[in-house]
Amino acid sequence: MAEPDAVRTFEDGLAQIRATFEQALRAAEDEPQLRLINARYVGPQGELTALLKLMPKLPGNRRRELGQAANALKQGIQQAFDETLDRIHRSARDAELTGPHLDLTLPGRWQMPGRLHPITRIRNDVLDIFVSMGFDVADGPEVELYENCFDKLGFPPDHPATDEHDTFFVDGDRPSDAPTVLLRTQTSTIQIREMMKRKPPLAIVSPGAVYRRDDDATHSPMFFQLEGFLVDQDVSFAELKGVLTLFLRRLFDEHVALRFRASYFPFVEPGGEVDMSCVFCRAWEQDRARTAACRVCKGTGWMEILGCGMIHPVVFENVGYDPEKYTGFAFGMGLDRIAMLKYGIPNIKLLYENDVRFLSQF
Repeated sequence: MAEPDAVRTFEDGLAQIRATFEQALRAAEDEPQLRLINARYVGPQGELTALLKLMPKLPGNRRRELGQAANALKQGIQQAFDETLDRIHRSARDAELTGPHLDLTLPGRWQMPGRLHPITRIRNDVLDIFVSMGFDVADGPEVELYENCFDKLGFPPDHPATDEHDTFFVDGDRPSDAPTVLLRTQTSTIQIREMMKRKPPLAIVSPGAVYRRDDDATHSPMFFQLEGFLVDQDVSFAELKGVLTLFLRRLFDEHVALRFRASYFPFVEPGGEVDMSCVFCRAWEQDRARTAACRVCKGTGWMEILGCGMIHPVVFENVGYDPEKYTGFAFGMGLDRIAMLKYGIPNIKLLYENDVRFLSQF
């Protein structure tokens, strides 16, 4: 039903907008200001838009006439906006052409140079050392099959690492007999893949991201490992000790001492942990004694650095190697831990927070 004051309100509104919009648009000094003024009139919350919402309240005999007037006004505003915008663009271009010339000999604006992430740096350093010793570099998928991650490496079915609270299993709409898929928990999966497609002799290192359900000051759900292995005839533990000793002395200090402790891993026999003399105490330096206050080695003078061992015959059988003919060794280390020891980083989470204040120190 038409309201008696709707026609007057509509006509007064059109007259008000008609009287002010051209002057307002001409006063705009730049494009952002011009667009704000245009939105004030014809934007979603603009004055003319609000006025058009009164159309249903107008009497039928006036609705067409006033609607045409409103549309003509809207077209006029759009035309004035386009002309003013073109004037602003031409004015800006004229200012560029008539202004002072750019001196191309002036130095450019300084930009902070990029830096390699500490993990990338340590990965490159580690790979350089192993490549210099004749190792190839290999890569593999981060989403893996259960059999490559556990079965072929000799893990028993009830091993804790296969539990859901330790491993990220990938759910999906798969048939019940489809292979189980997971995010790899170790880069040893690359060892399986490489041995299944290559024949000895071979010496390979493989860095990459791995995933486990760990999250504290020294563990992260995603971290980086490096796996290395060598397979040939008559390979012994002596070669393993020689390779790792040379590697750690090149990476940290030529005077570091190593000790090997027996340890269990399903895919090596015998297996061991490697301890390195503390690079923070540096007790090998003259006139420098080990300190009980060392937060890294806790006064022992030793710190655990990696795991290793002779490849288990079961692993050779699973990949089609003759365990009576070939022997080999394997080792694995956390690149995050190596970086923390190399650069004195106290908390593993600092490596993944991408804080430029922290990363700029390296």
